[in-house]
Amino acid sequence: MEYSRMILVALLLSVSIGIVMAEDPYLFFDWKVTYGTIAPLGVPQQGILINGQFPGPKINCTSNNNIVVNVFNFLDEPLLLTWGGVQQRKNSWQDGTPGTMCPILPGQNYTYHFQVKDQIGSYFYFPTTGLHRASGGIGMLQIHSRDLIPVPFDTPADEFAVILGDWYNKGHKTLKRLLDSGRSIGKPDGVVINGKSGKVGDLNVEPLAVMEAGKTYRFRVCNAGLKNSINFRLQGHTLTLVELEGSHTVQNVYDSIDLHVGQCMSVLVTANRPPKDYYFVASSRFARRPDVAVSVVRYANGNGPASPVLPAAPSENSAGIAWSMNQFRSFRWNLTASAARPNPQGSYHYGKIDITRTIKITNTRSVVGGKLRFGINGVSHVDTETPLKLAEYFGMSDKVFQYDLVKDEPAASTAPLVVAPSVVNAVFRNFVEIVFENHEKTIQTWHLDGYSFFAVAIEPGRWTPDKRKLYNLQDAVSRHTIHVYPNSWAAVMTTLDNAGMWNLRSDMWERTYLGQQMYLSVLSPAKSLRDEYNIPEAQQLCGIVKGLPKPTPYAGT
Repeated sequence: MEYSRMILVALLLSVSIGIVMAEDPYLFFDWKVTYGTIAPLGVPQQGILINGQFPGPKINCTSNNNIVVNVFNFLDEPLLLTWGGVQQRKNSWQDGTPGTMCPILPGQNYTYHFQVKDQIGSYFYFPTTGLHRASGGIGMLQIHSRDLIPVPFDTPADEFAVILGDWYNKGHKTLKRLLDSGRSIGKPDGVVINGKSGKVGDLNVEPLAVMEAGKTYRFRVCNAGLKNSINFRLQGHTLTLVELEGSHTVQNVYDSIDLHVGQCMSVLVTANRPPKDYYFVASSRFARRPDVAVSVVRYANGNGPASPVLPAAPSENSAGIAWSMNQFRSFRWNLTASAARPNPQGSYHYGKIDITRTIKITNTRSVVGGKLRFGINGVSHVDTETPLKLAEYFGMSDKVFQYDLVKDEPAASTAPLVVAPSVVNAVFRNFVEIVFENHEKTIQTWHLDGYSFFAVAIEPGRWTPDKRKLYNLQDAVSRHTIHVYPNSWAAVMTTLDNAGMWNLRSDMWERTYLGQQMYLSVLSPAKSLRDEYNIPEAQQLCGIVKGLPKPTPYAGT
């Protein structure tokens, strides 16, 4: 009897260990990237489609899922896709930027494999090569909480993916030629909602969403454009903000919200108006003549078209910037929500961590050799044939780039702009403060791959150390993009605990393409699998490392 009981206990232990050690679920996708004719603003042009779709297929997953995307490139140019603000923990190999990966050549394929570890929220994927983002290849990536993790609002009746953006009627090749010739791509031609512009009074349209009276719905909204901030609103309804770039927020209610380039958020909408059609409105911000797009939100069994009188946008003058800045200040992290926390655990007490390094960044605009260039602290980045991460991993970085051309303080305004690959050495697990100072008359947006940071302040004027007294050190939202208003500054804080090579860039893609980006090299001294994954077996090699044997893999767990 005792022996049987021992066998039973052993079996139960074996089963429980197997459950604990079971790998998280996998989701598999096969994507064919092709050209196809699209007309977002009514003008036919060559677009970039994924499986024949624009926007591309939605990735709908759950925290900790493994995502496997096999991408076939049927374009006539090299291609890379990146996954927005999804943190590739220990895995910059899959980040999808020219500084970390060889591009997928025409007629070839590559399989991305990454895990959405300890993450929730709304994101979008897009191409990082050339100006491809201007022609499509964009789609929504949404990560749900696991069933065991409480969400701080009732389960919505349904949810809708909404990708906003400015749009150019010129194709990506034409826009690239303009930039390569030294000119600017100028002002966008309009605004689109899920690839369409929409017209007031058009009755023969497919609705953006269908709601039933009395129910509440989640709208996941991203700004995937190239240049313009966008304000969105829903006629006759209020918007309750519940998630911002992967963080649950204090649930404030707004009539309209400014969404800057590269940013995503979720709002709840309750269908509490008379059953009919209503316009979802998106308009460009901080422009002399804002572009406007509309889409229909329909009540099931509704009766009547949407009113042609659209809800007003916020002011577009300096008062409008103050309005937008105050709205940013109202965004607060929901510290009582049960959700994934940023790593390392406990860093949400960020206000009590000593700053080990301050990097102050100014955006640089200059003409070099008769051509327009943008930069960071006097350095304008250029991509190299050998990805920077590969050069570093193979011990050949000295043949490809020089570390630390960008200094922690901006260069003198009279110094000539240096055009070169830009990589900054960063100490693993340092707690850093990054200050973005914008001396220009246009709004800027910045993004850091591989990390979330605490957006502690946006204020007018110039930054000085005493401005730290203005920081929100309690409940600033953990996010991955930050905007900087004209003649203003923004400050963020983060722990550099994610080993790899990570892209810090302007999210205004004209600026990114012309050099307003750099890479942070975050190396773990231990060279252990605990800190960073080995290079994938199937990883493509190119440039000076093509055909070389791979270095000794990292050891440990």
